[in-house]
Amino acid sequence: MLIPGILLALVFLYLPMGGLVIAFQDFKPWLGFTKSAWVGLDHFRLMFAREDSLEVIRNTFVIAALKIVFGLLVPFVFSLLLNELRHMFIKRFVQTLVYLPHFLSWVILGGILINLLGNNGPVNQLLGHLFGIEPIPFLMQGDWFRFTVVVSDLWKEFGFGTILFLAALTAVNPALYEAAEMDGANRWKQTLHVTIPAVLPIVIVLGTLSLGNILNAGFDQIFNLYNALVYDRGDIIDTFAYRAGLLKTQFSFATAVGMFKSVISFILIVAAYRLAYRFANYRIF
Repeated sequence: MLIPGILLALVFLYLPMGGLVIAFQDFKPWLGFTKSAWVGLDHFRLMFAREDSLEVIRNTFVIAALKIVFGLLVPFVFSLLLNELRHMFIKRFVQTLVYLPHFLSWVILGGILINLLGNNGPVNQLLGHLFGIEPIPFLMQGDWFRFTVVVSDLWKEFGFGTILFLAALTAVNPALYEAAEMDGANRWKQTLHVTIPAVLPIVIVLGTLSLGNILNAGFDQIFNLYNALVYDRGDIIDTFAYRAGLLKTQFSFATAVGMFKSVISFILIVAAYRLAYRFANYRIF
């Protein structure tokens, strides 16, 4: 039963790694891997010498870090609030409602957001009519674009994070709440001294493991929302490599960029795993 999965992994995940060799070549498709000239680390030097490359790396770190921080904080707080609901129908309805956006692709959501947040879109028209605000360039100005990217990603994914935290809350021993109540603790004190300490190890695990995604700022989302006006604040490593490799046919340079990202991500994943084991006693094997 494992053979089909192993074959798929070999063909689509491990076999293509042989193509990383072109990061060290002046790759020409008509010459192939064997006859293209070797250039050593020239493409990596060029990557760090180009101002736009450093800008892209900085953008990736900033956007990914904001997504990780708010992607942990908001579901954690929301799950604590949702856990206080005693009416199960309302609790399940709200849980389902916030989880639904997780199943929508960024192709669909990108089109919706572009129409909603345009200068003449419903959001800007509503803000103008109610508060007299000039149209806000949500997708046309760098800082507003970052804000839109982080908020829209949070809206789409925080329902999934909420389910993880709610699952952790179900494992809290009810006897702890009973003991706290007998000692005179109100609901706030119970949350502060029982619920949060019980869930904190899960928060630490998710937070440390998220470090491995610090260079994954979300290609699908950025690609469907960005434009040339926001490259200075919204362009990330994946979209930069896509344009360099597929649109400008700079195959070797794009591969070098992608390889740099993979190596750094691997180091961060190993470090995050060690941190999760040290602070939360979490290990896979």
